[in-house]
Amino acid sequence: MSFRTLAAALALSVFALPALAGEASIKIMDPYARASTPSSTSGAIFLKVMNDGAADRLIGASTPAANMAMLHTHEEDANGVMKMIHVEDGFEVPADGALLLERGGNHVMLIGLTGSLQQGDTVPLTLIFEQAGEVSIDVPVDLKRKPDGHSGHGGHGNDHGDAHSSDS
Repeated sequence: MSFRTLAAALALSVFALPALAGEASIKIMDPYARASTPSSTSGAIFLKVMNDGAADRLIGASTPAANMAMLHTHEEDANGVMKMIHVEDGFEVPADGALLLERGGNHVMLIGLTGSLQQGDTVPLTLIFEQAGEVSIDVPVDLKRKPDGHSGHGGHGNDHGDAHSSDS
């Protein structure tokens, strides 16, 4: 191989690295939002994060639909009562794995809704990852979805009211 051919091949491979590194390995699947009532001041977003690359971490979220979007989970206190807590360090997204944000578990909490979340509305959401950066999606509001992901009446209520009840 000549020096010119080697240099050209090296140059092409160096310029290709940023393109490969920039390819999205994070995919957001099945997002949906809920609010407890039309007059609620808070709500929640649930989704699945698929990661086809190296380990990452979901560290934040933002939306114009609320004054604040926080990463929350549920923990049991010493008295056996489930309470929602803010997860300041975020959630690990394993390499070639998934992170599930679901009712009764990890979720994006919307605090200080700027308007009611009505069935069929769409909520713009930006998820912030340590490695992947910002990923923006549109989240449909589905107030009829059951906890197992199926639509329909009944199922688990979702009172994320002002008291931050544990029923999400």
